[in-house]
Amino acid sequence: MTISPDFSAASTAVATVLAAYLLLGEPWAGRRMYGSLARRRDTEPRALVRYFGLVLTLWWAFAALAVAVLLLSPGTDAADFGLAMPDRPGYVVTGILLAGAVAVASGRNFHDLAKRDKNVPGLASIEAMLPRTAEERRLAIAVAVTDGIGAELVYRGLLIAFGVGVLGLDLYVAAAFSVLVYAVAGFYQGRQGVLAFALFGAMFTGLYLATGSLLLPVAVHVILSVRDLTLPAPEKLRAAPEAAV
Repeated sequence: MTISPDFSAASTAVATVLAAYLLLGEPWAGRRMYGSLARRRDTEPRALVRYFGLVLTLWWAFAALAVAVLLLSPGTDAADFGLAMPDRPGYVVTGILLAGAVAVASGRNFHDLAKRDKNVPGLASIEAMLPRTAEERRLAIAVAVTDGIGAELVYRGLLIAFGVGVLGLDLYVAAAFSVLVYAVAGFYQGRQGVLAFALFGAMFTGLYLATGSLLLPVAVHVILSVRDLTLPAPEKLRAAPEAAV
């Protein structure tokens, strides 16, 4: 895979501001937002609905900025942002099917563990985001899909192109930079969240570099996010909204 993005002055300014925010501001903003949700989750019935609404707004704003950077750069092709058909379509289909099978199998296992009050890996770090009502579940799926699309466009498509076209980095160094920025976004889940985001960020980046397209990483990201955000909430969480209603 090779890219040769040519950023204009305007697109460089927009991309620099966004990259700086993602690296320095987003980890703290995300931690503050999630902390506020966790404190209000049991006392405000619509706390999660408002939280999901804000997350959706932010993701589409970030995605719009990424598209603006592309449009402001006449010398940059959409393929430089991963917006192209994959080099190996067969690998993409196989990867999507494999990810779907893993998500279904692991999702069933996680649901079974949760129903038996057993420990579910990573559940505690996203407990406040787990839906309790049908409305929250619909929003959770919308957030999962938006997260998969937005995160790949911004963290993989934009940041790697930014690293190559603006910072003058080698493609693989720019990819490592994007993984670093994505990893710190998991700060709201604590140290383990940073490590988990680094691991999955490396996986998504590898899929992008291997196929030359965001299609496979987006699909895998969406599948895994839907699995995680539709896990059953612990009993202590599920009981609260029924009393509120």
